Parts: sequence; C-alpha cells; structure tokens
Amino acid sequence: MIHFFEKGSGQPLVLIHGFCESGRMWNYFAEELSAYFRVICPDLPGFGDSPIFGDRITLEEVAVQLEEWMAENHIQDPIVIGHSLGGYVTLALLELMGSGLKAIGLFHSTAFPDDEEKKEMRNRTITFLKKNGVEKFVTSFVPPLFPENRREELAAEIQAAIEDAKRSSLDGLIAYAGAMRDRKDRVEILRNFKGPKLLIAGTEDGAVKIEASRAQQDAFSHYIELHGVGHMGMVEEREKTVEVVREFCLRSL
Repeated sequence: MIHFFEKGSGQPLVLIHGFCESGRMWNYFAEELSAYFRVICPDLPGFGDSPIFGDRITLEEVAVQLEEWMAENHIQDPIVIGHSLGGYVTLALLELMGSGLKAIGLFHSTAFPDDEEKKEMRNRTITFLKKNGVEKFVTSFVPPLFPENRREELAAEIQAAIEDAKRSSLDGLIAYAGAMRDRKDRVEILRNFKGPKLLIAGTEDGAVKIEASRAQQDAFSHYIELHGVGHMGMVEEREKTVEVVREFCLRSL
C-alpha cells in the first residue's frame, strides 16, 4: 500500500521524494502548486508511512507499484518529477509507461548508472545500516546534502529533514541503497522520450556531480543550473525552484 497526500485539482503532478525522505518534503511545493495542478506526493515503499516487505527491491518493481497505484487513484497522463532517488524511480517509470507520462523532471538526479566508486559507497552504506541502524545513519547522512557554508543558516531545515529521515525503515534504506547501486543506464530511454523533460542541477551537489548533469543536459528540453546550491535545491532555493517547476509544468500542458 502506498501512502500519499494530494492538494488541488486538474492536471496531475506527481512529486517523488528521494532517499531518506518522504512525501512530506514536498509540503511547500504542494501548497504553492495546488492552485494550478492536482499535486500528489507519495511515500515510496519503505519510507514515511508506506510499508516495504523485506530488504531487497528493484527500481523496476517500484515503478510497477507506482503504475498500479496511479491506476487505482485515477492519476492519468501525469507530469512526474523526482528528487535524487525519486528521479531514478521516475526514469524507471518512464521506461515502463513511456508516452503514458505527459512530462518528466529530475531534481538533482541523473540518468547515468552508478560508477564503481559510487557502487562501493552504496555497499558501505548497507554495511553501516546493518551494524548501526537508521538513526545513526541519517544523522550523519543528511547534513552533507546541504552546502557546508549554509548549514548554520539552514539548521532548522536540516533538523526537519533528519526527523523525516528517521521515519525511514531499516529494510527500506538497505533495499534502496542496493537498488540505486544496481540501477541501469537510462540515458537512451530519456533521449527517446518526446515529451518535455526538465533537469534541475546544483553546482555544489556532492551526490550528483555538476559534471554529470552537464554531460546529459542535451537530453533535456529544459535545463536549470542553480549556482551555489547542493543536493537539496527545493529547500535551499525553494521559491526559485517552485517557480521553475510551475513554469515547466504549465508549458507542458
């Protein structure tokens, strides 16, 4: 069962959260965009209030669950935008549904697979989680998602992100660390999609390097680079990024 909340009516806009997050991270976006769209924010299985069964999952399996969830909730021809892991899920959903999606957006995410260094980091994450549990992991994982020179200024936002991350299940964190490690290259799937495509990148993003974003920007119809922004642009530059998403979605209608 996928837990979600929604606001507004009209064109469906599905916002998919990232690793160690839940649909709650989109509260501000849902509030601001609900005047224009039916904004729907699910918790991926294993995060927030959505259960997961076991500590293994593939992005393809998540995409199938989301397609079924959308059918059950009459979410047709949606615009789908995902942050980080949510972007990987969005691309798996694109491969599954193709033209069943009106437009897609990646928020600090990539169509490239993990390189060997990143795969090894995922393996260390799994080992750490099994040894130390959720709370110890998320309190060390979340702050570096924000630029070091703004962590004091964004202390309240970082603490809120940590508290939301603590709601993640241990099985969920282990499962998605493995799913991200094993995900395939979806650059061609992205290129072949004829609908509108948005990529929002941060120049200071430590998780998705700006060089990787620039290397695939020609696959997108809309490319936005946020200077001085890390991995959490929807928090670091929330007014600017919500306006980017609003304009992209309106142009996609």
